[in-house]
Amino acid sequence: MPTTRLETFSDGVLAIAATLLILDVHAEGSPLGHALTEIWPRYVAYALSFTVIGIIWVNHHTIVGLLSRCDRRFLFVNLFFLMVVAFIPFPTELVASHIRDGGADARDAVLAYGFTCTLMAVSFNLMWFYAIGRGELLKADADPKLVKGITRGFIPGVPIYLAATLLALVNAAVSLALFGALALFYVFMGSVLVRDESPV
Repeated sequence: MPTTRLETFSDGVLAIAATLLILDVHAEGSPLGHALTEIWPRYVAYALSFTVIGIIWVNHHTIVGLLSRCDRRFLFVNLFFLMVVAFIPFPTELVASHIRDGGADARDAVLAYGFTCTLMAVSFNLMWFYAIGRGELLKADADPKLVKGITRGFIPGVPIYLAATLLALVNAAVSLALFGALALFYVFMGSVLVRDESPV
């Protein structure tokens, strides 16, 4: 099966997931200026998750661009991956609502966010390693350097996300800040990695 429909459907799901994030950013009460400043956690959560989904979109585009075709199993792995990404707005709202409270609620909100990101990394790895394990799915002229670069970039993702998640058991705010630092790292490292023909 060609990859055109897979990429079109995936782009649609990713776009919807990113758009849903803004629905939880709303100000109530007066004066309006005070209400707008009071919801700063929602701005932070929105910016973080939009960046994360944006990075996911770029990496997914890179992977699909290396495929000549996809089989039924790959489609189901991709569906699982999209299911996880579409879930991101839910823990984002939890973080926006509870991070300022501190205590158990903030911890649990960040744990929910972190485990979602960790599962996203797991599903990304499943998709990529299935693709390279079934060599016939890759384009015949796929650059081995790029394939190696993607593999090298994906392997540490799961343990890094898991470590950032478990840090919430100690300090939820620091854990969330680490997720933000990871997102910024991948954004700013993108131009360097592209020069090396590796994924962002």
